[in-house]
Amino acid sequence: MKLTLAEPRLLKDSISIISDLVTETRIRILKDYVELVAMDPANVAMVIFKMPSSCFAEYEIKEDTVIAINLNNLKQVLRRAKPSDVLTLEKAEGKLKITLKEKTVRTFFLPLIDLEERAQKIPQLTAKATIEFQSTMLNDAIDDMDIVGESVSFLAQKDKLVISASGDLTKAEVVILKDDSVKITTETDQKSKYSIEYLKKMMQGSKLASKATLKFSNDYPLTLEYKETDKLSLTFILAPRVDND
Repeated sequence: MKLTLAEPRLLKDSISIISDLVTETRIRILKDYVELVAMDPANVAMVIFKMPSSCFAEYEIKEDTVIAINLNNLKQVLRRAKPSDVLTLEKAEGKLKITLKEKTVRTFFLPLIDLEERAQKIPQLTAKATIEFQSTMLNDAIDDMDIVGESVSFLAQKDKLVISASGDLTKAEVVILKDDSVKITTETDQKSKYSIEYLKKMMQGSKLASKATLKFSNDYPLTLEYKETDKLSLTFILAPRVDND
């Protein structure tokens, strides 16, 4: 296999974000796209990353290939990529060969690892509420809620999204109204609660896409999607926090 990217930022930022949730994972290099599907060690969150072959300046594979790698190691190498570098990934001598080429040629070899766990299956979720809005809106709201509590509630109504959190004595709320830039689709009120710690890691996807899509139902897993057409998609699935009282 030989994959060449003229714009390394997309892969660099994606791996940096994913590595906050997952340390070791499989990466599948298929005919039409590169795919990563992984679960965090606590089995609370899943990440699904896809990059189409059309995104690459060169995309050569003889057959479907699966490599397993430590993402922290990969992140450290990709951090060395400059915006003007051409990035090439190859499988060589049982290692992942990474070449960064501009005026100089820099080459790194990362060990491939054995992962015993089974490949992750993407769950089929059917959420009743969908909200599409500027990703910075979500970032600001979660940062506000982080001052107050450890979990955040999303309440989707036909004309607004209410994001709230509460602590021992404090409470915060952000109301995002439906308009031309905020699309809300729901037949009935839907409410669910999620971990702010995980959301803060996931919302870094705003580095990749200007819009975010939230999907959830009452006490149901959250799907958070970031997409750049013809470039990449980064999707997170987060388990709800259910109160025991």
